[in-house]
Amino acid sequence: MKNLFDRRFHPVRFDLAAMDYQGRVEAERFAEGEVLQVTADSLAVRPEPRPDRSIDTEALCGEWVTVYEKTAEGWAWGQLDTDGYVGWFSSDGLGPVTAATHRVRALRTYRYPGPDLKFPPLGFLSIGSKVTVVGEAETRGLKYAVLSDGSAVVAKHLVGLDHVESDWVRVAEEMLGTPYLWGGRTSVGLDCSALVQLAAQAGGIDVPRDSDIQEQSAGHEIPHEDPSAFERGDLVFWKGHVGIVSGPNRLLHANGFTMTVAYEPLDSAIDRIAATEWGAMTGARRLEKPAESVQA
Repeated sequence: MKNLFDRRFHPVRFDLAAMDYQGRVEAERFAEGEVLQVTADSLAVRPEPRPDRSIDTEALCGEWVTVYEKTAEGWAWGQLDTDGYVGWFSSDGLGPVTAATHRVRALRTYRYPGPDLKFPPLGFLSIGSKVTVVGEAETRGLKYAVLSDGSAVVAKHLVGLDHVESDWVRVAEEMLGTPYLWGGRTSVGLDCSALVQLAAQAGGIDVPRDSDIQEQSAGHEIPHEDPSAFERGDLVFWKGHVGIVSGPNRLLHANGFTMTVAYEPLDSAIDRIAATEWGAMTGARRLEKPAESVQA
């Protein structure tokens, strides 16, 4: 029987599927799944349990994942709660669930073994990561948030879970110069659709992970024949690519042309991309602002 479910968003394989799919698909076995939390700074998500496969996306610290299988080689197959993405993770980066209290608003913040910036950092957390704050400390006038694992981050780099940016495009603009990384979803490296997703989430707007699904369901469709009618925050699409309109005739996008998050005149981008395999612009969408939010 042919599997008609998109592997990116449905935990369905021919040998294993989530219990919710019992009666809908044929599989050798079905599993309830175990909800775990990403404890690593970030986790690569791959289509196969092989380190030489390119990544589909990344899971951020604090995000939940429902795991349906673990292997003796240290892999886990599961589905991210944040955007429903399915794939293979390193099981070493997963642990028990804790109730998050804050998320990282700075592009990235170092995580220290204690509340002191002179300590050698354990790693860093990217924007959008979630943490559980259990205490506060101050060292030489700088305030730290003490996390549930005993580590500490600079307190002003965090915001509450209900915090919403009034201008989500500004968050995307803060990532100017960030290297382009296929499948990347952190402020160290990210792709076109991750730039949209991370920035929009900071504005309280949930959008899908990949550009093809964003073009189908993010916000609502708007005409794309007249680019002069676009507004700040509109999304414009090509085959396999998405960019953000940041102003009149101004496109902001993570792209393989500059290999960075960069500005480009929209009319120039339309002409340049049309001359490539990606062709003409295929659509545009406008995101819906959250009805009630804590603005910043």
